[in-house]
Amino acid sequence: MVFESFAESLSFLLLSTFVISVILGAIVNKTNFCTMGAVSDMVNMGDYDRFRAWLLAIAVATIGVSIFEYMELVNVTDAFPPYRDSRLIFVENILGGILFGIGMTFASGCGNKTLIRIGGGNIKSIFVFIVIALIAYYMTNPFPDSDKTLYSVLFYDWISPLAITLDSNQDIGALIGGTENTHTMRLVAGLAVAAGMLFYIFKAVDFRSSKDNILAGVVIGLIILTAWYISSNITINADDSSYSLSDYYSEWDMLAEDDEGKPATGRALSSQSFTFINPIGQTYGYIKGGLDSALLTFGLVSVFGVILGSLLWSLISRSFRIEWFFDLKDFLNHFFGAILMGFGGVLALGCTVGQGITGMSTLALGSILTFISIVFGSALTMKIQYYKLVYEDEASFAKAFITALVDMKLLPASMRKLDAV
Repeated sequence: MVFESFAESLSFLLLSTFVISVILGAIVNKTNFCTMGAVSDMVNMGDYDRFRAWLLAIAVATIGVSIFEYMELVNVTDAFPPYRDSRLIFVENILGGILFGIGMTFASGCGNKTLIRIGGGNIKSIFVFIVIALIAYYMTNPFPDSDKTLYSVLFYDWISPLAITLDSNQDIGALIGGTENTHTMRLVAGLAVAAGMLFYIFKAVDFRSSKDNILAGVVIGLIILTAWYISSNITINADDSSYSLSDYYSEWDMLAEDDEGKPATGRALSSQSFTFINPIGQTYGYIKGGLDSALLTFGLVSVFGVILGSLLWSLISRSFRIEWFFDLKDFLNHFFGAILMGFGGVLALGCTVGQGITGMSTLALGSILTFISIVFGSALTMKIQYYKLVYEDEASFAKAFITALVDMKLLPASMRKLDAV
């Protein structure tokens, strides 16, 4: 995909992103693909079908990325965000993942599900969106008339020194293959991990007959791969040389006649695929910036596209309906959950889609840690809520918390405080 001008190439990126985002929104709505729902089904009903759909999306994306990367058709190493960075921010991945998992449980869904619900008429999710946007934006952008961000004030001083700098990129293929065999080992590792997932997924008889779950996993995985491919292969022919969008941006003063059409930042021009918490924050920045076209990014356009896709399917299926908070408790739960998702999604460099599928397709250790932490945080929260509901005033938070950890095999059975229900 070679273009003669930066404007043409950027327009193609944004338009193609919008189109596949609309498809993503429609498919997620149609199939009821929901990562929080997947955890809820496992914890409350012992039903793993929606979790297998999530894993199927990861497996499909991983197979595609592994093969395409081996053929040099995608670049996921120099991506935005930097999933494979040699600096492993494992504490941020774990803490952010747990916070996000807790938050999405209180807020009735992750960042992607928030967009889907908005498209379906859920007013509660608009409120959640606004709270996430404010937190996510100010986690990475300074407060007015200040050089401080939420991250620098609350986290940087104590969490940044805990990061580990590796000798290579942090993905499994690079760690196993070393400098000489990284290229091949990324292919081998990706196919091996995906094969293991596929075996686990399709050994379940019920899942093999679940058309919507299979459709969701396959199509969402392919959409993640498509975004990787498009964002990795847009080039600009300038001065008899080819430049990627990010390379052209870095050489703007040498290649462009003026600043007309120059994006506000070059980071968001790197190869990438879907993630939603940071882009939701970008939405606030876009509105705050007076809808300046220089602020349009892959992530921002994807937010609009997913909402529209969900809205279209809601209208086609006649499932569109207005929903509001049941009571003050429902309002406070969503408010609390949205705050945690805003903090957690930025800390962990992604959400259940951003790290849980897109990042996982790169086999980065940080993505794996975040994925596990999100599932753990959500599952633990659900178990605590369940015990509190069943035992009401008899169960303190401490008793419910300890019992939940016993149920999850993280504490010995002798520590159980409440009878299993």
